[in-house]
Amino acid sequence: MHVVPGLKVLYFGTPVVLISSLNEDGTANLAPMSSAWWLGQSCMLGLGNSAQTTANLLREGECVLNLPSSTMVDAVDRIALTTGKPAVPDHKAKQGYRYVPDKFSTAQLTAQASDLVRAPRVAECPVQLECRVVSAHPFGGPEPRATAFEVEVLRAHVEEDLVIPGTHYVDPLGWDPLIMKFCEFFGGGRNVHPSRLAEGWNMPHQLRSTPV
Repeated sequence: MHVVPGLKVLYFGTPVVLISSLNEDGTANLAPMSSAWWLGQSCMLGLGNSAQTTANLLREGECVLNLPSSTMVDAVDRIALTTGKPAVPDHKAKQGYRYVPDKFSTAQLTAQASDLVRAPRVAECPVQLECRVVSAHPFGGPEPRATAFEVEVLRAHVEEDLVIPGTHYVDPLGWDPLIMKFCEFFGGGRNVHPSRLAEGWNMPHQLRSTPV
């Protein structure tokens, strides 16, 4: 039997992406998000309009999509309730967000120079996608609160061990992406780490994480 619970969140399960971009002063910003999907050499990103990353993509027209493995969940969670915007929006402050100017250091990750864009890659991420913004579409009602970005993947960097030898394909058995389902972290079908984001959103979960 189906019910109609009036779902507050529709995050049924997508890969976590660490988006690196450049701030107005040229410093790097790093933001975790999970509203992304790919088709061909393009990707669609959904970002809130109050995010520093949104402002950076609109201004700079480029970014890097860094895909962490499930074993990187600690690093991702360290910046889950942070923002690169000095004036933290009220709704984010109420959820526990704080301003962090250097998220690479907070996440304990390493900035790596890109080949085709100015934004840095995350050295520890097994997959890094250098992208340019093709278009931006506000959405979410008469007063849009979010923007859908279409980005083109200019260059994909993949850990050699993840590539099927002699092909241009990633080995799906070797690649274990960090997945976010309803604000919780999963890898290999298991909950792998408590989520600060779930706490900030007051999610009514009672999960037992399984170490990876």
